[in-house]
Amino acid sequence: MTAMRKLLANWLPAYAYLYIVFLYMPVLLLPVFSVNASPIPKFPLTGVTLDWYAGLPRTPALLDAAWNSLVVGVAASLLSTLLGICAARAITRYRFPGRRAVSGLIMAPLVLPEIIVAISLLLVLLQLGLSLSLFTVVLGHVLICIPYSMTVLTSGFEGFDRSLEEASADLGESAFGTFRRVTLPMVAPAIVSSLLVSFTISLDEFVMAFFLTGTDPTLPVYIWGQLRFAAKLPGVLALGTLLLLASFLLLTLAEMLRRRAERRTKMGGVLA
Repeated sequence: MTAMRKLLANWLPAYAYLYIVFLYMPVLLLPVFSVNASPIPKFPLTGVTLDWYAGLPRTPALLDAAWNSLVVGVAASLLSTLLGICAARAITRYRFPGRRAVSGLIMAPLVLPEIIVAISLLLVLLQLGLSLSLFTVVLGHVLICIPYSMTVLTSGFEGFDRSLEEASADLGESAFGTFRRVTLPMVAPAIVSSLLVSFTISLDEFVMAFFLTGTDPTLPVYIWGQLRFAAKLPGVLALGTLLLLASFLLLTLAEMLRRRAERRTKMGGVLA
């Protein structure tokens, strides 16, 4: 058993590194081919150019899709974070029948096949008489973003010292005033982190947007449409690189804020 444990201790880290390389190597090749002078993504590179990036602002359809994604992302992140605050607050503070069932139901979109969820939501919206538009895309993205938002916000609310709220109430502050002046400042980093994570998820979401969009495509739907044309591939690679960098920066900032919220919550509990 000792020999087996030593063998696993030596091979498991190597396996983890190989798995990460296998998973992310295609993504790392994206920025490499985006500066290739040839429109065909292959090695060796025929040269280095930034013309594909320079041509992006001169594409009206791309700018419209980017604006649509921005509108949908901001709306979905605000709504999912607002609903996530209510859900995380209720689940972390109160004990009520069906608490675990409600939490599992909220997290269900993480494990359900996304295409099934998208088709089901499409049927429901059509039965309600709603026409497909950016509004329906926002509804779909909120459904997908709420589990991520709630995960981030729950970590911010857990461990929150309730004696701080009780002290505020003893000093004569109302329940809403206590929530606004005491609770929200303590979990503010988690809220900002939830906004960033939800915006990133919405920005990259394709399946929901593909089924629920009308005549105004978002960026992922626009990219999918451009892949049918070989001449558009270099521009798609350049756009994908920019989206990759934006997602990485937003998620990194969100993780930093989440850890800051966790530290502040722990410090608040220690000081109390």
